[in-house]
Amino acid sequence: MDDFSTRLTENTAWMAWTWQTGVFFALIATVLIIFTVIAVRRPERARVGVLRIPTTRGDRLFITLLGSAFINLAWLALVGPELGWALALCLVYALAVFRLV
Repeated sequence: MDDFSTRLTENTAWMAWTWQTGVFFALIATVLIIFTVIAVRRPERARVGVLRIPTTRGDRLFITLLGSAFINLAWLALVGPELGWALALCLVYALAVFRLV
């Protein structure tokens, strides 16, 4: 390894990065870029849904990401490390949030 790679590995070892973690953060960054492009091309007004507060696409994305984190944490605590069904539940939750909130 060259000097930069060695220092990078040493400085980030405490984070326990895996390729899955890298893909996760890359996907989040991609979604944020896509939402920014959509917001520039098709601005929207906030709408009021079941929460009775005005929300935009970005608000609904944040609610979805936060709720999905809690769904996965609860799944890990109650069921175990197999997160396939938790992912399916998160997708259903995301559809509900973007449709109803």
